Amino acid sequence: MLIYIHTIFQHIKGEAMAVFGYGRVSTAEQRADNQRLEIERAGYAVEYWFADTVSGKAHAAQRKQFSEMLTKLRKKDTVVVSKLDRLGRDAPDVLATIKHLAELGVEVIVLQLGKLDLASPAGKLMLAMLAAVAEMERDLIVERTQAGLARAKADGKTLGRPSKTTPGQRRAMVEGYANKQSVSSLAKLFGVSRSTVLTIVKPALAVSSMK
Repeated sequence: MLIYIHTIFQHIKGEAMAVFGYGRVSTAEQRADNQRLEIERAGYAVEYWFADTVSGKAHAAQRKQFSEMLTKLRKKDTVVVSKLDRLGRDAPDVLATIKHLAELGVEVIVLQLGKLDLASPAGKLMLAMLAAVAEMERDLIVERTQAGLARAKADGKTLGRPSKTTPGQRRAMVEGYANKQSVSSLAKLFGVSRSTVLTIVKPALAVSSMK
């Protein structure tokens, strides 16, 4: 207990460099303990541990425990995580997180990348390379998606969500609405929402009124 208090006192005075560990899991059924164990097995004595249960799609700033950790960090402290995605949802978010930690004077270690301080010049170079690779992968995905859509269109396939109604049902809705049948009754009759009925009948009646 005395050692722990002394460590905190040193940390407040800026005399000691503390090691912060951070973990993240996606669901409540998972536990971040294994990530802490991995960090400690790599030789880091974790003095302060923070862990979030949140989707990997959440930005670092949206993670409660991560945000709490940021308020405790001091210059020359070290943050250790097991994988790069623990620091953000995507390459831009990770880069922003690393930049913020570097501005605080905090060393950032990702075990996945080896014992390299990502806030150092060499670490920043590696992050820039990773960001470039991530951007290239996104461009390739977009390119493949567009090529696939072009092929589907050339083959005469209908793109987008399949229609909830048939052409005959849509004609019946337009006729029924024109004959003063209510939107609610049409929706119930054809098993669709009111908004679907309105989407069909309004444009059709607008076109017919212009003729």
